[in-house]
Amino acid sequence: PWEQGAEAFSPDGKSVLYAVNADGRETLSLYDLATGKSLPLRFPPGIDSAQGRRPFTPDGKGVLISHQAANMPLDSWIAPTGAGEAKRLTRFAAESLDAKSLPASFIIHYPSFDGTVISAVLVMPYNLKRDGKTPAIVLAHGGPTGQTVDNFSRTIAALASRGYIVIAPNVRGSTGYGKAFQDANIKDLGGGDLKDEVAAVEWLKQTGYVDPRKVGITGGSYGGFMTLMAIGKTPDVWAAAVEQYGIINWYAMLEHEDPLLQQYERGLLGDPVKDKAIYDATSPMTYIKNAKAPLLVLQGDNDIRVPKGQAEEVVATLKAAGKVVEAHYYAQEGHGFVKRENQIDALQRVVDWFDKYLKP
Repeated sequence: PWEQGAEAFSPDGKSVLYAVNADGRETLSLYDLATGKSLPLRFPPGIDSAQGRRPFTPDGKGVLISHQAANMPLDSWIAPTGAGEAKRLTRFAAESLDAKSLPASFIIHYPSFDGTVISAVLVMPYNLKRDGKTPAIVLAHGGPTGQTVDNFSRTIAALASRGYIVIAPNVRGSTGYGKAFQDANIKDLGGGDLKDEVAAVEWLKQTGYVDPRKVGITGGSYGGFMTLMAIGKTPDVWAAAVEQYGIINWYAMLEHEDPLLQQYERGLLGDPVKDKAIYDATSPMTYIKNAKAPLLVLQGDNDIRVPKGQAEEVVATLKAAGKVVEAHYYAQEGHGFVKRENQIDALQRVVDWFDKYLKP
């Protein structure tokens, strides 16, 4: 029922290493060609992937693996192909980033507005009281044909370690849950998938931990688009928002993006002339004046997919309407931030914004 992919043959050709993406967690197993039996490589829950095209040791008794989880940054491990425990080989992250001090993750499921079951990664701070006072953040992934997996996320770790419950839903349109689910938001971007994000908030409220007046949303690219659609179409749900290089105008994106992405966009929304009503209905600018949540916009100056002018249009529109909005533009950055100093700065701004508007 889950996505599978071949990794590599063993040196003796008697077995093949394959990966399974099961509900946002990836595992590796050895398939014995003679017996037809599979032997899972044993790791804590998270994301396991083979390193390189030839991950086996020359004698075939070990496999070089990259392993990471919500509370464990990526490191290299060696896993035995027979009996025995996997061994961690590297410690790339700072010593303070230890699994014992970072909150672990859960894979949870909740029903959406139409009964569709949505899967999500949930990370909760330690020692919470079930008193309905904890702030929460919904993290919307990019794509939309993408998936939040149970890997190490700097954003989630930063927020959860500072007292926020973080939920990252795999809404309709996500990969990893079958073709029908992946196609469920075609020509309905910011429709049913947004309702899936809102359903995550309803689920959080029912846990008894979350203050319903202190819920924020953030995301980049399509996650930024979702953030803008959320505060415009469902303004009463959100108390703060951070939009990062989010899609604002599908017409402008179609004009600037490369041919492959142009076809991808047409596959999601249809023809911009014939299906103009769909393009207009899926534009955040159609709803943005309804926003109530304070909004922070983070944008690269050289973004050719979502040009800086689109972010400036959002900021100008909200300021003209008397809304709370701020923006920061990163020089020589494109669609996403690759310079380490900008990644750190952006994450600090995200934390500071939510601290300002979601904490007492």
